Amino acid sequence: MAVSISAACISCGSCVDTCPVSALYLGPDKCEVDTAKCEECQDCISVCPTEAISLPNPVKAKKAAPPPVVDEKKSETAPAAAMESSSTDPVAEAKPAAQGRTDKFADHEGVWVYIDHMDGEIVGVSLELLGAGRRLADKMNAPLAGFMLGHNVESLAKTCFEYGADIVYMIDDPLLTDYRSETYMKGTVDLCNKYKPEMILYGATPNGKDLSSAVATELATGLTADCTMLDVNAEQRLLEASRPAFGGNIMATILCKNHRPQMATVRSKVMKALERQVGRTGQIIHETLGMHEKDLQTRVLEIVRETSQRVKLDEAHIIVAGGKGLGDAKGFQLCYDLAEVINASVGATRDAVEAGWIDHHYQIGQTGVTVTPKIYFAIAISGAVQHIVGMQNSEFIIAINKDPNAAIHNVATYSIVGDAFEVVPKLIEAFKKAVKGGEKVHV
Repeated sequence: MAVSISAACISCGSCVDTCPVSALYLGPDKCEVDTAKCEECQDCISVCPTEAISLPNPVKAKKAAPPPVVDEKKSETAPAAAMESSSTDPVAEAKPAAQGRTDKFADHEGVWVYIDHMDGEIVGVSLELLGAGRRLADKMNAPLAGFMLGHNVESLAKTCFEYGADIVYMIDDPLLTDYRSETYMKGTVDLCNKYKPEMILYGATPNGKDLSSAVATELATGLTADCTMLDVNAEQRLLEASRPAFGGNIMATILCKNHRPQMATVRSKVMKALERQVGRTGQIIHETLGMHEKDLQTRVLEIVRETSQRVKLDEAHIIVAGGKGLGDAKGFQLCYDLAEVINASVGATRDAVEAGWIDHHYQIGQTGVTVTPKIYFAIAISGAVQHIVGMQNSEFIIAINKDPNAAIHNVATYSIVGDAFEVVPKLIEAFKKAVKGGEKVHV
């Protein structure tokens, strides 16, 4: 027998990337399995976000993982905590040598994360990428490093270690007080040329997107933007950067086989940060920028901060989102009515935004905002891949759609199959009673 894939499949491609024998492939409607190749290893079952894969009658034994190899001598002599290093230290101390590797990129080692920061605080997406980077680095038995440029930022290294980094490469210089493409690119390229990382992950912030594209151009390497999934082929040491393509009709996994470092940008809230390990330490490696103000072509004259009172969807705890199934702007008012009662933020699909029912700032999905609220109401939303990738990591997803076969039900925690114009008003009344009386109400 082989694994079975149900109609709950959303063709995200996670199982295809995971299968060690290439038995899975994307079909016209969902993933398909080559029964002759399937070895029933069950690796695909654990990565399926919609639990669409099962193994009804296994006939082959699941392969046991090989026991870890422990070098007793190394374990006995390993230092309790890493020491701080400086630019005068040999490169060998900055990272472990790629022992036993004979491939053409054997001199490249490790996963790096760009540590973006603002007003003395690390931007959240950088901590999320340290979590993703930790997983990739562990698969390749490689170190995870953060690299940081700025002025008076050494205190932030402690946070990087507590969120998973083994090493922090740092360039601290007054010229780096404010972000400028010129200075940050020079510093990053110098670090890459000296320490040769295999992979670099950037948050898709304004600075991260600008820096990653400039570095990719200078190093003549590849860059995959706005990834929704990251994995690694440990045997070939290839970063598997996946993102929706062709209007969200497929998930494309992009490889950079012939150049290093392999690079990708990821938007906020797509990945999850590791739990903070207070007291965890690592190695700081300092380098110098080697630039002077008189040599620069740009100067920062003024920083104008946004003063809009608009609610940031990516920080909302409860979101009520509406789709084209609401018909028109009048129908979309249902979302505002429900949101007002439960003190939620309002979001929308691309179709609702393009119809003019709500501003683009409230669009959720691949071309909008990625959100991870505690509760996400999906009202009259069909569940296109472009939208799902922007909200699938919500803690609870409540879908309201009269189509029982709508794809949104596949990712929902709770589904209500019914007309939104009948269901939502009842929810509003029930929530009003609950808020007013402080008691549970059954709808």
